[in-house]
Amino acid sequence: MSTMVIREIQPEDNEQIAKVIRKVLEDLGVPKVGTAYADKALDNLFEAYDKERAVYFVVVEGNSILGGAGISPLDNYEGNICELQKMYFLDEARGCGVGARMMGKCLEKAKEFGFGAVYIETMPYMEAAQKLYKKVGFEYIDAPMGDTGHYSCPVWMLKKL
Repeated sequence: MSTMVIREIQPEDNEQIAKVIRKVLEDLGVPKVGTAYADKALDNLFEAYDKERAVYFVVVEGNSILGGAGISPLDNYEGNICELQKMYFLDEARGCGVGARMMGKCLEKAKEFGFGAVYIETMPYMEAAQKLYKKVGFEYIDAPMGDTGHYSCPVWMLKKL
């Protein structure tokens, strides 16, 4: 764990983080349509988060990216809410506290950017992720917010900042 570093994404990270996210989604059996798997931005995450009030972090060990997560204003939503996006980790980065560290960095940035709340969409069987979300104060909500295009993700959560 001590050799894993969380840092902001760089342009040269794009290809590796896209492969990591797709592998995690495939391993979890997530639909390839209506989820992050199909996002056009997935192959260019550095550019996608290179905008106001957005940031994407990667977890790196040596030269290998093991996962990442980011925050960005919620798409197609009028209000001061951001979305926690593309938080996925390979097996070797799970169960060692890196998810909690990453969550802390993302929530810290969301507060720094002045957002009032953070929104998440996930899958029902991603129980470990939901456990972490609940631990830091996310609560289930009854309907999606904004329009992220992730119509295959039926679990929605919100955390007030």
